[in-house]
Amino acid sequence: MFSGFSPAQEHPALNAQPNTVYVGADGKYETAPDTAQVEFNISAQEDTAKAAYEHAARDADQFRQILRSNGIDPKSAEIGFYSVQPVYDWKNPKRKLVAYRVTSNVSLKLRDFSRIAPILQQLAETNVGENQSMNYTLENIDSAKVKAVEDAYRHARMNAEAVAHAGGRILGEISYASVDTFEQARPFPVQRVNIAMMKAQAEPAPTEEFTPQNVIVTAHVNALFNLK
Repeated sequence: MFSGFSPAQEHPALNAQPNTVYVGADGKYETAPDTAQVEFNISAQEDTAKAAYEHAARDADQFRQILRSNGIDPKSAEIGFYSVQPVYDWKNPKRKLVAYRVTSNVSLKLRDFSRIAPILQQLAETNVGENQSMNYTLENIDSAKVKAVEDAYRHARMNAEAVAHAGGRILGEISYASVDTFEQARPFPVQRVNIAMMKAQAEPAPTEEFTPQNVIVTAHVNALFNLK
């Protein structure tokens, strides 16, 4: 009866049929996010590639210690490959090699939002990462899509019943339906952490005393009903 959850779905052409009513309706489902995703870069620059790599490895180990101190298994974090790049003095016509920089990306998903503030604060205090960012996500998105579809179908059936009643008919069973679901373009806020500011002010972390913005999933249902 229902087609798959595809945002760019094509609907079959329907020929006008007697004793039917064809309606379309929108629905939505709004819920709180269930996951916070923290991301930052590990970056280290030294005179040699080996020294830069060892520096980056120490920073990664500090992050593991931060996770353990907050009761989080370090295996829950994902770290990308280490990238080694030479650093040149561009003011020198001969492009003199002056250092090596090692960088890597780290990602951590948290379901317990109370752990976010301590981790961000400790990252700032130890100066482990650069370009920290945090955003809220909804991992169980399929369940939200189903509920949005149910809401859209309720609206579609209400509209069809109104048409049937206005025409002195009784709404019968559904004979065809198509479904599209969408997530909002900006379903949740992204918060970037200024490490220097956090150190200087020693104020509560940016996520404290705020409620994460809800995730909204919308759906559109086209339905064909028989008329009695």
